[in-house]
Amino acid sequence: MITVTPKAAEQIKQSAKQNQMEGMPIRIAAKRDDAGSIQYAMGFADQQDENDISYTSEGVTVMVPPDSVELLQGATLDFVELESGEFNFIFLNPNDPEYVPPQEGSGSSHYF
Repeated sequence: MITVTPKAAEQIKQSAKQNQMEGMPIRIAAKRDDAGSIQYAMGFADQQDENDISYTSEGVTVMVPPDSVELLQGATLDFVELESGEFNFIFLNPNDPEYVPPQEGSGSSHYF
């Protein structure tokens, strides 16, 4: 499933604390657009659907709807500095046709 990096987990936990959502899982979903690229959605979830896949990565509970599992298999969620002072979540996903494996010291993926 999705691997959450330590930096992404730290940011998720900070955001949960700031928004009084501590202990809430995150839901990550994905779908293909008309061009075949993968689009992502992520947010705190106050409910779990009985069909959701749920697991823990880096101390963060992650929920994935069943129709996103195949698209997210082997993906990594990271939190990186894209430009000086500009941080974003990124998805590194080998299932995305636009995926380029990160080179040492840089990354290429979709931003959240």
